[in-house]
Amino acid sequence: MGQQYEHVRVAVIGSGFGGLGAAVRLRREGITDFVVLERADSVGGTWRDNSYPGCACDVPSHLYSFSFAPNPDWPRTFSGQEHIRAYLEHVTDVFGIRPHIRFGHDVLTMRWNTAELHWEIETSRGAFTADVVVSATGPLSDPKTPEIPGLDGFPGKVFHSARWDHDYDLRGKRVAMIGTGASAIQIVPSIQPLVAKLTLFQRTAPWVMPRMDRAIGAGERWLHRRLPLTGTARRGMLWGIRELQVSAFTKRPNQLGLIESLAKANMAKSIKDPALRAKLTPSYRIGCKRILLSSDYYPALARPNVDVVASGLTEVRGSTVVSADGTEAEVDAIVLGTGFRVTDMPIADRVVGAEGVTLAEAWKDGMESLRGATAAGFPNWMTIIGPNTGLGNSSMILMIESQLNYMADYLRQLDVLGGRVALGARPSAVHAWNRLVQERMKRTVWNTGGCTSWYLDASGRNTTIWPGTTGEFRRQTRTVDLAEYEVLRAPRTPAADQAAPGTGAVAAAVGEESA
Repeated sequence: MGQQYEHVRVAVIGSGFGGLGAAVRLRREGITDFVVLERADSVGGTWRDNSYPGCACDVPSHLYSFSFAPNPDWPRTFSGQEHIRAYLEHVTDVFGIRPHIRFGHDVLTMRWNTAELHWEIETSRGAFTADVVVSATGPLSDPKTPEIPGLDGFPGKVFHSARWDHDYDLRGKRVAMIGTGASAIQIVPSIQPLVAKLTLFQRTAPWVMPRMDRAIGAGERWLHRRLPLTGTARRGMLWGIRELQVSAFTKRPNQLGLIESLAKANMAKSIKDPALRAKLTPSYRIGCKRILLSSDYYPALARPNVDVVASGLTEVRGSTVVSADGTEAEVDAIVLGTGFRVTDMPIADRVVGAEGVTLAEAWKDGMESLRGATAAGFPNWMTIIGPNTGLGNSSMILMIESQLNYMADYLRQLDVLGGRVALGARPSAVHAWNRLVQERMKRTVWNTGGCTSWYLDASGRNTTIWPGTTGEFRRQTRTVDLAEYEVLRAPRTPAADQAAPGTGAVAAAVGEESA
């Protein structure tokens, strides 16, 4: 007996915002023949995995939630991890998604079967075939651990911010914090009062603006419950403000100088030591890296038990950590705030397309897709939060919902075409889309601001950020243009060919791919 496969129309990979959003949209489209394959034992994605002290969102709560599932009861303007995770559990139950989820199913391989026009999926707990795969593993799912000589021999505790060890007590310990990204600026003020000594290793100083967070009063929550339009209006206002900011990031980076002045004033308020202020002042244009929001990061750095080393960690000798400038510190624990594998997502090694190559091999010169969703050579496969769909100033939920519109129309097109059919993104369409995106990227702050960020891949190409407004992206992904796809049909039997002469084994319904 060979491998037993369970067949579904759609297999969704991951149960974070993207995967749960896809599952809800499938049900709303009347599609119930699907599974959500989740490697962990609960939903939540990055909001399940990141539970470090102080973990919270830097996008306002009413914008960082699904438009089809407004939450009138957000307790704060910027919600913490526990509230966002609870929201995702709530969405899972309210929309009846839980019966579709297969927990503990780590996807090992996804292989396209050209003859059968379906995907064969091997997981750690069973095998599936699916007509369509929606990959929603997300770019912030696999931590990036730096190659640091001697780290393996460190006698103390080492963990990544996304794999926080809650059993390890930091009180009274000497701690090294590696990195100054979005996680680190939340961790530092949360653990600073507890530890004996905190040494922060900073390769690049971030721009930090105040975080205008506050509790949302009972009256506000009552109003949003009783008059849902008030919540919709609040969300619309938050969205509109961010849409108006986009042109400064994408077309006129010089306009960001005023924001830099405000950020420097924010720093000067808490950092009185000129030497420390010099260390913490970035040398690149604000916005080139993600602008971070915190009102307690700078005050924490000014405390006497904190040292800022303006250099990256390069070596570990026993319990001594050594920076690139030679600074040494004795520590009991090392916390890695070193980000995620964004431009080389591990899932790409597990996806094998029509030509027998992996997605990682297809993307070896840089990730690229058609409208952030589909890749040439990988029929009936699409990704949520794909290449060049990230944002530098707004809510990723807006981009996810646009991609769900595209997914829904993709499935409708398959229905209209009828029979065993697949859509394969034309290489010419993929290249045309990416040429357009990269041309627009040239003048953005992310490419001209003078920094090296996680938005850029190994060759310095920005394959992460969308160089436009969320409204424009929504218009670009509202429907599937069949001219950008080859329509693939399964081989017909001899009897079927006699009944319907003139049909080929694999036919392109909308023209031939140009040479």
